[in-house]
Amino acid sequence: MFQAASRAMSQVFERPFRAVFWKMLGFTLAVLVVIWIALQGLIAGFVALPYPWLETALSILTGIGAIFALGFLIAPISALFAGLFQDEIADIVEARDYPGDRPGTALPVSQSIIQTIKFTGVVILGNLFALLLLLVPGVNMVAFFLVNGYLLGREFFEFAAMRFMPPAEARAFRKARGGTVFLGGLIIAGLLAVPILNLVTPIFATIFMMHVYKRLASNAQI
Repeated sequence: MFQAASRAMSQVFERPFRAVFWKMLGFTLAVLVVIWIALQGLIAGFVALPYPWLETALSILTGIGAIFALGFLIAPISALFAGLFQDEIADIVEARDYPGDRPGTALPVSQSIIQTIKFTGVVILGNLFALLLLLVPGVNMVAFFLVNGYLLGREFFEFAAMRFMPPAEARAFRKARGGTVFLGGLIIAGLLAVPILNLVTPIFATIFMMHVYKRLASNAQI
């Protein structure tokens, strides 16, 4: 498990995956810039104050608030775009690490869209927990890791499995190896909890769970 995680982390920064990361980051930053401009335009267009100093103060506060809001949105937006490249990431892993195995099949477009929405929702939930940990004293980090360990492990493992088997079989396979998948999810949740580094979480998780699935599937055939 930890060997697979170490391998996945090292691969994240290799050339083929860096290309995916830069595309994902470019789309993410473009969306964030649009949101920033929209927020500034909204404030300027709908808020009129009688004193210039109040307008200046509001502008500063709005800027600070926007920074926090955009910081929260980085991970979910990057997850949304990363979901669009998941099959590309999986194809690279298979070609580089498992060239002798039967190649997986990319998910149908409709199913891929559903999976992307699910991934994004899971990351949003994870970041909400992270936000609660910052704002609410006494909230136990155990809750963050338990919830996200389960959700992240489930979603990313089932994606890997569904490249090789129908969805129902993928879910059954995941449930049969629930402890291993959950442990993998905890590792992904740990990365998600690290600011800035959490940008690579969707790419890392896809690579990581491809390795985990391959090992579990190989053991099941013995």
